[in-house]
Amino acid sequence: MEGVSVRKIKKICVFCGANSGKDVAFVNAAFHLGEVLGKRKIDLVYGGGKLGLMGCVSTAVAQHERQVLGIIPSAFTVNNLVRETCGKEIKVATMQERLVMMMELSDAFIALPGGFGTLEELFQMISWAQLSIHNKPIGVLNINGFFNGLLSFVDHAVKQEFITPRARKILISATTADELVDKLQAFRFEPDPALSKLKWSPSSSQKEKLDLTLRL
Repeated sequence: MEGVSVRKIKKICVFCGANSGKDVAFVNAAFHLGEVLGKRKIDLVYGGGKLGLMGCVSTAVAQHERQVLGIIPSAFTVNNLVRETCGKEIKVATMQERLVMMMELSDAFIALPGGFGTLEELFQMISWAQLSIHNKPIGVLNINGFFNGLLSFVDHAVKQEFITPRARKILISATTADELVDKLQAFRFEPDPALSKLKWSPSSSQKEKLDLTLRL
């Protein structure tokens, strides 16, 4: 990455499935991503528990003696529904509180294969970046073309002028973990001149959690 300034990334939040998926390549890639984060001395923030790809990536990061933080709604902890988190665990009341905390505590975001929950988390972070609520890099690890359809749809939305070319740059993709982390580190946020003028203010609550209320 000679000649390119590198963003300092200490913690990456990974969104991924609580299932392992049909292709063993998904499991292997999740373990490998955890290994890459560990070797690069990057800590993990994720949704907690030890199921599916979430368990794979968190186990690999923990094995490399990096910090693992699971942020999990209390409802999921009943009857050990998602199994024990590899590392520290923070319980929250709602899914929205979980996502806000993930945003606040992470320097970048990666999505592995997953279902509706993974896609919701991914697009929530993208839309918040578009609105200049945060300026952190976001990428998908496109294992065996899993995200090809999604990326094609996003490009189609650009062609149909529902997503601007500037906003399209928010979503990064790569086929290997090392390439993706390199791209996240090289990412330079380009705020929309109009949307960047929106005023997003922190809550006055004692916990000082982010209040995503738009003040016009």
